[in-house]
Amino acid sequence: MPDKKAMVEAAGAYLKRHPEELLRALKNAAGLRVGVPIDALRWLAGQVKGRKAPKDVNVEAVPPGIRASAIVDLAGTSVRAAATVFIERVHLGSDELRFELRLKDVKLELTDPNAETPVATLLKSGALDLSKPGNLAAFMPKRPAMLVDAHDDVIVLDVMKHPKLAENAKAQRLIDAVTSFVTVKGIETDREHLDVLLSAFPRGVAGAVAAVRPAL
Repeated sequence: MPDKKAMVEAAGAYLKRHPEELLRALKNAAGLRVGVPIDALRWLAGQVKGRKAPKDVNVEAVPPGIRASAIVDLAGTSVRAAATVFIERVHLGSDELRFELRLKDVKLELTDPNAETPVATLLKSGALDLSKPGNLAAFMPKRPAMLVDAHDDVIVLDVMKHPKLAENAKAQRLIDAVTSFVTVKGIETDREHLDVLLSAFPRGVAGAVAAVRPAL
C-alpha cells in the first residue's frame, strides 16, 4: 500500500505541473465522469514493492484501452509480459462486480534468452497461442474464483466471487447500497487519462432507498 503522505505529495506536485486538471475534474463531475491521469497509474505501479511484485512496470493509454507491461515471475521464469486491455462491459450490482476484458497484442518474452526452464522451453517453441489468452486462462491449473469466464481473447472477472467478499455479508450489503446510488457504466481512456463513466440511481430512487435500509 503506497504511503499516504507520499500520495498527497505526489498529487500536489502533479497539480502544480498540470493545473488544468482541476478544471477537467469539475467538468467531469458535472458529466458523471471520474478521470485518473495515466501518470498517476504509472506512479502507483511504481510503488508496489516486494520480492514477488512486478518490476519495470510501464502503463500507456491506447484509446479506448490501456497497455501495460512488466517483468514478472512465471513459474520460476523471469518474463516481460505485455498486453493491451479493453474493458468491454462493466456490471456492478448487489450480486456481482463483473468486468469483461478483451486482451490484444499479448506478449511474453524471456528476460534471459538462455533460460532453460519448462516455461522458457514452451515460450521458445512458439506453441502458446497468445492471440487467444482467454483459452489459456480457461485451463489454468489453479483457476481463481474471480475468473468466471475465459475464451478466445476475452476474460471475465467477477470481483464479488473473491472469497473475502463472497463470505462477507456486511460488505455485500454495503456494495448493494453504494451501487444503488451510483454505478460504473464504462471505463475508457484518452491519451492522458483513464476515465470512469458513472450512472446515478441505476435502480431508481426507490431502489436506492430500499438498498440502503439493510445496510444501516
